[in-house]
Amino acid sequence: MLSPAWAMRITRRFVPFADAASTELPLGRLLRLSLFQLSIGITVALLVGTLNRVMIVELGVPAWWVALSVALPLVFAPLRALIGYRSDTHPSALGLKRMPYMWIGTLLMFGGLAIMPFALLLLTVPDASVWAGRIGAALAFLLVGAGMQVTQTAGMALASDLAPDAKRPRVVALLYSMLLLGMIAGSAMLGFVLTDFSPTRLVQVVQGAAVVVAVLNLISLWKQEPRQARRGAREAHGFSRSWERLMAIPRMRRFLWTVGLGTVAFSMQDIVLEPFGGQVLGLNVGLTSSLTAMSAGGALLAFVLSARFMARGLDTIRLAAAGALLGLPAFACVIFSAPLQSALLFQCGAALIGFSGGLFSVGMLLTAMELPERELTGLVLGAWGAVQATAAGVSMALGGVLRDVVSSLATAGWLGSSLNSPATGYSFVFHLEIYLLFVVLIALGPLVRRSPSSAPRPAHPIGLAELPG
Repeated sequence: MLSPAWAMRITRRFVPFADAASTELPLGRLLRLSLFQLSIGITVALLVGTLNRVMIVELGVPAWWVALSVALPLVFAPLRALIGYRSDTHPSALGLKRMPYMWIGTLLMFGGLAIMPFALLLLTVPDASVWAGRIGAALAFLLVGAGMQVTQTAGMALASDLAPDAKRPRVVALLYSMLLLGMIAGSAMLGFVLTDFSPTRLVQVVQGAAVVVAVLNLISLWKQEPRQARRGAREAHGFSRSWERLMAIPRMRRFLWTVGLGTVAFSMQDIVLEPFGGQVLGLNVGLTSSLTAMSAGGALLAFVLSARFMARGLDTIRLAAAGALLGLPAFACVIFSAPLQSALLFQCGAALIGFSGGLFSVGMLLTAMELPERELTGLVLGAWGAVQATAAGVSMALGGVLRDVVSSLATAGWLGSSLNSPATGYSFVFHLEIYLLFVVLIALGPLVRRSPSSAPRPAHPIGLAELPG
């Protein structure tokens, strides 16, 4: 029979993220806490992937309305800083500050998903009720978007509160790995159950997703936050003073600008990457659909390896810079796949984009979590999330617009005969992202000197990196 010490060594080596656990945050409790990220990943897969296609193809909804609806959740992205501040200073009679906001976010997500299928079905009725369906769909998407922003901001702040400093990099990697797993598993599950589409099946699937999200979040937040002393009322003008205090941290403004620029550089291709594969390289729907899994798989690998790098003492800003640097050959692979007509080179570029973007995101998030003002954790993470989500939404829309404008100019002969090609508009977007990555590398330079993670850390291998395959 195995001794407890031997069993612990086996667990730490072969169980994914086992070494992210600590006395304050055991592995079982940590995995349970990460379920809120799993539910958000499932919701993102439902909104951006499944409903995107169902609304346009099966329900015949105009594409412009679908794009507007999917973008509506970004309305609440700039409010994440305020949400983080309010969770920092929540005047709870029970001594809880993060869990009430996770509960509110769960209710908003459940309510939005519960009414969403009926609103979508109204969109297919060819009479005056179409506008009622559009208003209902907009309300549903707004509720889901608000719930996702509130839940993720409060959940990440709670994880930062519970995790000791030495374990925080691996906890962050675990949380974002669960988000990606939720997106991958949710997309596969939703695609399978909606193979034989019908309006009744759509109602069942979306409302079933609402129940799954609510159950996962309830399990995640159950008895996670320790009760503290009863908190009194918030100070007058507390948010403005806390924001001024946050902005007074050296190079904070540069940090937030760099987060935004890096997110734009890695997200502008999200809308145009799959059409590029289909229109320029002639890939079928199955191959282009696999790009999402490739990109997410690359990001997942980045989150896993980042914890290993950080455990060996790598600076968080240098980790982000490594991601920006690897993004250069990633976009180059995508660009050169067009003249070479190489699907393999294109797929490798897509996976490398996901990997490099993951390194950048984790590096900047860890930098935010390691800022010295511990009582401003929620505000810091809220500001980081607000900048990232807003920049991602704006850049995706900008990428689509630039591709259309440049392609129309190229096909009209305004750019010369050598650029009269369907690949020109796409190539312009990819080249612009490369230029933005150079700007990001320049902006990251001064941040390295202030990064609080420059001190060497003890080496602790991350479990998932040790798994075969």
